[in-house]
Amino acid sequence: MTALAAILRRASTSSAGAVLVALLAGLLLMALLAPSLPNALAAFARGAFGTTYAVGASVNRAAVLALVGLGFILAFRANLTNIGGEGQLAMGGMVAAAVALKTDVAGLPLGLAVVLPALAGACAGGLWAGVAGWLRVRRGTNEVISTLLLSFIALWLVYWSVHSDALLRQPRTSATSLPESEDIPDGTMIGMLVPPMHQGIVVVILLVGLVHLAMTRTVWGMRLQAIGLNAASARRAGLSIPRLTIGAMLASGALAGLAGAFMIQGEQYNLKAGFSSGYGIDGLVVGLLARGSAPTVLVFALLFGFLRSGGIGMEIGAGVPSAVVLTMQGLVILAVAGMEFLRQRQARGVP
Repeated sequence: MTALAAILRRASTSSAGAVLVALLAGLLLMALLAPSLPNALAAFARGAFGTTYAVGASVNRAAVLALVGLGFILAFRANLTNIGGEGQLAMGGMVAAAVALKTDVAGLPLGLAVVLPALAGACAGGLWAGVAGWLRVRRGTNEVISTLLLSFIALWLVYWSVHSDALLRQPRTSATSLPESEDIPDGTMIGMLVPPMHQGIVVVILLVGLVHLAMTRTVWGMRLQAIGLNAASARRAGLSIPRLTIGAMLASGALAGLAGAFMIQGEQYNLKAGFSSGYGIDGLVVGLLARGSAPTVLVFALLFGFLRSGGIGMEIGAGVPSAVVLTMQGLVILAVAGMEFLRQRQARGVP
C-alpha cells in the first residue's frame, strides 16, 4: 500500500498523471453505479468514438470548448477573469442566427454568406464582454461579477428572442409549433469536412496557433502580461491600462461569440432557448486547466468533448446517468488543482 501511495503521489505531480488519477477515480464511480461496467464502458466508447459520426460530434463539441477556453486564457493573461463565456456564446449564436435569417446574406458569393453571420456573432460576444471591460475601467466593477450577471441577461435575451413573434420565433403553424427560430438558409451553413464534423474545426486550429503567437510573440501579448503581472509598474512604463483591459475583454468575448455562431451554423441550424447547454461553463474549466497555454486548451477541449459525447452514449445505451461524466470532469479539476498545490509546496521546500 505504501508503494502504491508513492506511485500515486508521483503521478499526481504532473498534469497528465493528475488527469489519469482523476479518470481512474471516475471509472471506480462508474463501476459502483453501473449495473454492468463492461456494458457501460462499451456504451461510453460507442458514444465518444464508436462511429465516424460520434467522432465528428465529439470534435465539434471540442471546437466550441476550445474557443471559449482560448478566450478565457487571453483575458487571464491580463489578470482578468472572464467567467461569462456562456453569455457571450449565447449572444454570438443569437446574433449569428438573426443575421442569417433577417438579412439577405444567404445569396452572397465567395463564402460571405457563412463568414458574415460568424463575424457578427464574434462581434456580439466581444461587445458583451467589452461591457464588463468598460465597467472594470470606468467604475472599478469586478469583472467576475459583471461577466456572470451579463451571462444571465444574455440567456434571457435568447429566451425572449425565440418566444417573440416579432423577433426570431418561427411562424405558428399549429399549437405544436415550438418556441424556436426557423432553420437558417442553406447558404449560411458551415460546410462539412466529414459529416457531422464541420469546417469550422480548421478555423479553431488556426486560432489556437494565432492566440499562442499573440500571447508569446507579439508586443500586444507582452503588454497584456505586463499589466497582468504588475499594473502599477506597467502604468509607470507608459502602457494604457484601460485600452489594454477593454481590448483583452473584447478579444476574449469575440472568441466565445464565434463559438456560439459555430454552434448555430455548423451543428444546430436554428436557435433554441438554452442552445448553449453549459458549453460556456465547460469552456471556462478548459481554460482554467490549460494554465495559460493555447495548445493545452486544445488538449483539454478534446478530452472534455469526448467525455460529453461518451456520457450521452452511456446514459442512452447503458442507463448510467451522464452526471457521472460531470463528476469525472470535477475530479479532473480537483486533481490538477491538487497537483499545483503539491508543486508549490515542493518549490517552497515543504515536505
